[in-house]
Amino acid sequence: MRNNMRLLLAKQRKKTADVAKATGISKSTLTALYYERAKNPSLETLKKVSSYLGVTLDEFLDTKE
Repeated sequence: MRNNMRLLLAKQRKKTADVAKATGISKSTLTALYYERAKNPSLETLKKVSSYLGVTLDEFLDTKE
């Protein structure tokens, strides 16, 4: 699944560990999202991460394909 997590984290100068601490999502799940290896992340996970980063779900996910 394509997403803009790398770009958003870089802009905000945050790390996956910061997201894990704030959201309670495991680091392994966030790392899979970061490297776009997550096959079927839950909607709840995507909502938590996008909310933490201050973006909409549409802005978080790369829907151009």
